[in-house]
Amino acid sequence: MYCNQCEQTAKGVACTTIGVCGKTETVAGLEDLLTHAVQGLCIVAEAGRKVNVIDNAIDIFVCEAIFACLTNVDFDPARFEDFIYQTVKLRDELKAKVEAAGGTIESTAAALTFTPADTREGLEEQGAALDFITTLDDNEDLRSLKQIIMYGLRGLAAYAEHAAILGQEDNEVYAFVHHAMAALTTEMGLEDLVALALKTGEVNIRAMELLDAGNTGTYGHPVPTTVPLGHRPNKCILITGHDLKDLGMLLEQTQGKGIDIYTHGEMLPCHGYPELKKYDHFYGHFGTAWQNQQKEMPNFPGAILFTTNCIQKPKDSYKDNVFTTGLVGWPDVKHIGADKDFTPVIEKALSMPGFTDEVDNDTVMVGFARNTVLGVADKVIEGVKSKAIRHFFLVGGCDGAKPGRNYFTDMAEEIPSDCMILTLACGKFRFFDKKLGDIGGIPRLLDVGQCNDAYSAIQIAVALAEAFECGVNDLPLSFILSWYEQKAVVILLSLFSLGIKDIRLGPSLPAFVTPNVLNVLVENFNVMPIGETAADDLKAILG
Repeated sequence: MYCNQCEQTAKGVACTTIGVCGKTETVAGLEDLLTHAVQGLCIVAEAGRKVNVIDNAIDIFVCEAIFACLTNVDFDPARFEDFIYQTVKLRDELKAKVEAAGGTIESTAAALTFTPADTREGLEEQGAALDFITTLDDNEDLRSLKQIIMYGLRGLAAYAEHAAILGQEDNEVYAFVHHAMAALTTEMGLEDLVALALKTGEVNIRAMELLDAGNTGTYGHPVPTTVPLGHRPNKCILITGHDLKDLGMLLEQTQGKGIDIYTHGEMLPCHGYPELKKYDHFYGHFGTAWQNQQKEMPNFPGAILFTTNCIQKPKDSYKDNVFTTGLVGWPDVKHIGADKDFTPVIEKALSMPGFTDEVDNDTVMVGFARNTVLGVADKVIEGVKSKAIRHFFLVGGCDGAKPGRNYFTDMAEEIPSDCMILTLACGKFRFFDKKLGDIGGIPRLLDVGQCNDAYSAIQIAVALAEAFECGVNDLPLSFILSWYEQKAVVILLSLFSLGIKDIRLGPSLPAFVTPNVLNVLVENFNVMPIGETAADDLKAILG
């Protein structure tokens, strides 16, 4: 086992026996084997596009398979077995169609002829023998860039899959995923790999745009909404992850059943969507970020539904109450299939005590995506011109348990009162309930949304740059980003693809980025690690 894809990787190098996320050596090997198999399928799919042999079902399947390997998504070996066998089956079937259409497949990559063992033990042996990461390239710098691209593709595939669920797809996004996965099997130079990494970020902006269109087109543009952090007496279900469609179906299926729905983690911004907030039993938010679930979920007296990602090993104290759906999986945890019949979740909630008292834990505000912020753009622009607003800070990203993340709490608290703070993703839970006041009636702390709503933040920045007739890098705007997994990696690549500079990243830099590759990023984008203290960085930013 060799896994260094997340921020918390062991000793800042790699997890080699068991992942800090709970990933076993078996699952790690199966993920590597699946990634290898998907490369073979992508080589064939790319050749197929040249002779107009395109299969949308395969396009979606590839994104699902890549997404399944993202941190904290699927820990169930049985499901990875199915993925591997299906990948090879689709590869061989598509290869026959491509050749019948006159296409040729010139690659000699081992992924094209990979034959999976017919037992799990055999697959485990193949995964271990593959030594996937360390054999991506003999040159450690080129290997580093290939890992950046591969991890970026996992984030990109996640957003593309989220968007497809809501009916938003772009053939060019799928074509790029196939091309990039296939390219990772070839020998490439430094410049070509840097270009491919930036292209991954560029295509991800399109994927986030599609997801934004799916979310807002289906559920309306988010509006400022007050969300209770306490609870009221009633049966209850907690939903976590990122999938708005799962939440919408759960709300519809629980209507009139005497069950309140609470969000957890990155589902918090969902309270701002008009077509979701219209349900009276969509009540409040419980808990904080994903890494605290083992401490918080034992105290939730209802059923718990995981969508998309961010699952940790459920403790015995609440494991029987947990359900997964979509690509999320944990061994021996009940899974809701593609039919999305949440009856088992509902029945579990009705059998449990639910909340029996009323508790007021204050409230937070959500719903400040681009439509809302740009709706008051004239006030924001005037605030900047009058010097009522000195600076904007985007403080957000993925949260995690590794020490050092108190920096982001300190940053939010120490940012002067004449500065605005935009936040998104679960990094906001370091300070989301702070009462930071307002400037001219506009809250100083604006929750832009989920991690994918980086698209909204980008659109806000672009609109302000246009208003002030300058580039985004010339705005009084600073990016202070925390990262944990591969969605954050691809968002960073997206910012690089736009030429955005001076990004501060923490709490530590990726283990898969070599010193030489880091130098490339520093020279081109002046990316830098967060400082020892928030006060030091604020002094450097504001002078």
